[in-house]
Amino acid sequence: MHTTALVLFSGGQDSTTCLAQALSRFERVETIGFDYRQRHSVELGARQVVLEQVRTQFPQWAGRLGEDHLLDLAVLGQVSDTSLTRDTAFKMESSGLPNTFVPGRNLLFLTLAAALAYRRGLEVMVTGVCETDFSGYPDCRDDTMKAMQLALSLGMDKRFLIDTPLMWIDKAATWRLAHSLGGDKLVSLIIEHTHTCYLGDRKHRHAWGYGCGTCPACELRARGYAGFLQPAP
Repeated sequence: MHTTALVLFSGGQDSTTCLAQALSRFERVETIGFDYRQRHSVELGARQVVLEQVRTQFPQWAGRLGEDHLLDLAVLGQVSDTSLTRDTAFKMESSGLPNTFVPGRNLLFLTLAAALAYRRGLEVMVTGVCETDFSGYPDCRDDTMKAMQLALSLGMDKRFLIDTPLMWIDKAATWRLAHSLGGDKLVSLIIEHTHTCYLGDRKHRHAWGYGCGTCPACELRARGYAGFLQPAP
């Protein structure tokens, strides 16, 4: 039975929900984040706020929440020409992928997370990737996660488990999962303190949280929140 986990934690809604689930399941949980010179770098500040709020508002989890690690991945920003790393408009590319796709991002994140997990003695890596809400990101697919789990386990000669709690649920169900884990208090924390907006907008407050309201991430979050508020059929 696994008792330790490393959560890939961006400071957004999905990774915060994954963190809450990990804290409810594992005895020791650490977090890792990445500064790749993302356009929405405000999320790096949100990470620390959310972690502090989790420790303060959920004392039952505070003792399980261990060290946070932030890695400098400026090189990813240097090799990426996307709307998340450059000041360009969001659009679909001729390849059929949105230009918010950062090639190799999750593959690099997981590789470095595994290296850290190896050193820290952490057994499970938790990431908030999802296939249900279409993002167009091939590195969020279940097949990709399974392939990475196998490659990392073989390459480091250590059995790793990549846990993807959100893989088969939509954004409305992600809100419901958060509520089931931490009630209204966790939902409120996600609304007030997490950050998802690709433009880094913290000026405009909506019912579902802060953001521009028009970028793909905001639209998805807003649509999911509306679904969350609807009564169950």
